[in-house]
Amino acid sequence: MKNPEVARILYNIAIYMEMQGEMVFKVRAYEKAAQSVEALGEDVNEIYGKGGMKALEEIPGVGKSIAEKIEELLKTGKLKYYEALKKKIPVDVEGLRRIEGIGPKTILALYKKLKIKNIEDLEKAAKSGKIRTLEGFGQKSEENILKGIEFMKRSSGRYVLGHILPLGKEIEKRLASLEYVKTAIVAGSFRRRKETIGDIDILVVSGEPKKVMDYFVKMPEVINVYGKGETKSTVKLENGIDVDVRVVEEKSYGAALNYFTGSKDHNISLRRIAVEKGLKLSEYGLFKKQKFVGGRTEEEVYKILGLRYIEPEIRENTGEIEASKKGALPKLIGYSDLKGDLQTQTSWTDGSDTIEEMALAAKKTGLEYIAITDHTKALAMTGGLDESKIAKQGKEIDKVNEKLEGIKILKGAEVNIMKDGHLDISDKALSQLDIVGAAVHSNFNLSREDQTKRIISAISNEHVDILFHPTGRIIQKREPYDADIQKIIDAAKDTGTVLEIDAYPDRLDLKDEHVKLAVSSGAKLCIDSDAHNKNHFRFLEFGIAQARRGWAEKKDVINALPLGKMLKMIKGE
Repeated sequence: MKNPEVARILYNIAIYMEMQGEMVFKVRAYEKAAQSVEALGEDVNEIYGKGGMKALEEIPGVGKSIAEKIEELLKTGKLKYYEALKKKIPVDVEGLRRIEGIGPKTILALYKKLKIKNIEDLEKAAKSGKIRTLEGFGQKSEENILKGIEFMKRSSGRYVLGHILPLGKEIEKRLASLEYVKTAIVAGSFRRRKETIGDIDILVVSGEPKKVMDYFVKMPEVINVYGKGETKSTVKLENGIDVDVRVVEEKSYGAALNYFTGSKDHNISLRRIAVEKGLKLSEYGLFKKQKFVGGRTEEEVYKILGLRYIEPEIRENTGEIEASKKGALPKLIGYSDLKGDLQTQTSWTDGSDTIEEMALAAKKTGLEYIAITDHTKALAMTGGLDESKIAKQGKEIDKVNEKLEGIKILKGAEVNIMKDGHLDISDKALSQLDIVGAAVHSNFNLSREDQTKRIISAISNEHVDILFHPTGRIIQKREPYDADIQKIIDAAKDTGTVLEIDAYPDRLDLKDEHVKLAVSSGAKLCIDSDAHNKNHFRFLEFGIAQARRGWAEKKDVINALPLGKMLKMIKGE
């Protein structure tokens, strides 16, 4: 049983517990444990194999009771406690929870009153008008449920980049390590770092393709072999995703990698350029009539076509080819360019780890500074901090800063933007902080005009430095709220407010097209992990990928600057 499956079961247990009215701290314990397991950089089986129960208890948020349950899952593939919960309330909590506005208490109410067990039951009841008649629901609730179901259907069949990337890299590494394999690399939308992935395409260079195919179809994650050929095989993994492996000749590797990386529109434009030059471009190489003229590397392909090399993340036919011809491609921010992280949560609110533990983890990641930005009082479900607790936390940060070397901890907060655009913390308290991030956490259904006005009002506050997760979306779960993003970007530039690229896998907010708008408008960006435990700093990679897809350069991102320069820029000094 792999990390995602263990995390999924822990998340579902939390839902069942909340449905049954368990104490909030118990529910949150399972949620935090699930987040930690999901974010592990190492297979939980390997962790357990090396250190047993003690090693499991060292995972952030995992105490003895949850560690025992993880151990049972790893040993038997099942968990008696979880099976008992499912038997008691036989509903598809995981599927129903994917619908925006459907929480644990709602699931329970719908089951008790209408015997709704799954999304099919939910849709049928909503379309027949049964939900609007229930106490606490109404016609608007019913309409929103149907909208949520439709959104879920549009999102189905794809996997969130951050959830699938570790597995893709693991398979890539596994294949590349085989003695008869010269090169192995994941291509497709995975390599372009799209926010969601449909399947995984892997290219392999090997002189012994049969051995590659034999190994590939027998991997432990494989549950079904669709087809096995001499140079191509397709399988389904236990998490549901399909994976293709193709073995190509070394001389065609660059052309094949370019072709299978895509995007389709980018490839069409490249083939058109090849035709204009009297050439033919395919996955086998560049040809002049029947003569092979290039294709060993991607760089060679682009050079023969008269283009500068184009990074995979921007191969979407949105101007990159024209920029390449003119020598005007952006120098994209690098994956090791960040020096700080300006949104992190700790055990003071809904995070799993202490301030010191987060700081040490950030240092180990290679960061020079972090901002502690726990939630504030209006977000009561997280135990949000009021003014007195913010001041108390500031004193704790001072103590930790005195103790640690090589990492600087900034005092911050993730302040709630209220319905009217005001903030839930006083200006006096905010003035004492190094970093103030403002975010929308409620009232998502305001009109476009009111939502835009609300956000602009908040970032116009002189103390607000960053607009966190600016559009409020959660990938495959919640659409962005309706707001005029260009007006918000323009206001951010005018007020000197930084726009965040939230790297948390389910957010990636701003999305790539909005990053590009911000860059072209001259607004500044930051890339933050939104870490809720010490393993989440690895999420920064996803935020950097999103920034690259939006054509952002190092100069556009404030936390690519050293601490002193970053603070001067963010404070407009």
